[in-house]
Amino acid sequence: MKQTELQQLVEEISATYFNRPFLHVARFNKRLKTTGGRYLLESHDIEINPKQLEVHGMDDLIGIIKHELCHYHLHLLNRGYKHRDRDFKQLLNEVGGTRFCQTLPGQRRTESVKYIYTCKGCNQRYTRKRKVDTRRFVCGKCSGKLILK
Repeated sequence: MKQTELQQLVEEISATYFNRPFLHVARFNKRLKTTGGRYLLESHDIEINPKQLEVHGMDDLIGIIKHELCHYHLHLLNRGYKHRDRDFKQLLNEVGGTRFCQTLPGQRRTESVKYIYTCKGCNQRYTRKRKVDTRRFVCGKCSGKLILK
């Protein structure tokens, strides 16, 4: 899909689902890594992650566009356009947009457990990514001493 096709698609979705025109620019942004798209408050433009289309297809792309258009239209109407606002949640539900985009393969890094602590008193295990000061912290169950395994 090209930029012009994306622009046309966004304008069609805006007219169909929101009954309002999209008067700004929609573009692909290859630098987006962890998000499906974003609405730019100052320029009112919408940027879309092209990987979402390549990996997950047109249905997910349309859901992302609806999500960004909710931000766009609510912001221009001076209503609650943020994720936590009731207006945003309600409009997103009405148009059938996606709340979260699917993760792309290889994007999420899983950090492994580096430290395992065991309580001397009750043998409760604690797994941690960071080191814990055993002189300062104790078991949450029995207040026993923690030992690094």
